Amino acid sequence: MRVEILGQERRRRWRDDDKLAIVMSVGDGGATITEVAHRHDITRQQIYAWRSELKKKGLLSASSNTLFIPVDVKAVRMDLADDPERCSGMVELRLSCGRTLRFGSAFDTAALTQIIRAVEAA
Repeated sequence: MRVEILGQERRRRWRDDDKLAIVMSVGDGGATITEVAHRHDITRQQIYAWRSELKKKGLLSASSNTLFIPVDVKAVRMDLADDPERCSGMVELRLSCGRTLRFGSAFDTAALTQIIRAVEAA
């Protein structure tokens, strides 16, 4: 009996460098996980699995998908000055891990960055 395999072999071997490049390409130019998966002929679930695997190996930082957005505090409307409770200068930041940080607007940004990284890694 003779057996022929027709079509493309689906089992591929990926190096960690290739996996990392694919995982990191999510978000570049607004690319979604679905678009990246389609581009590389893999499933979305594979990208999630690789992301988890790379984090466990220490090749991908836990906060690599953290996004810092510059905020111009001077541009914020200050027409609430009559209500001191509403314009106390408090900032609430919701992290991707589901935790929330609250701090004063005068908080040191370098210290805040360290706190965010520590909380995201925990």
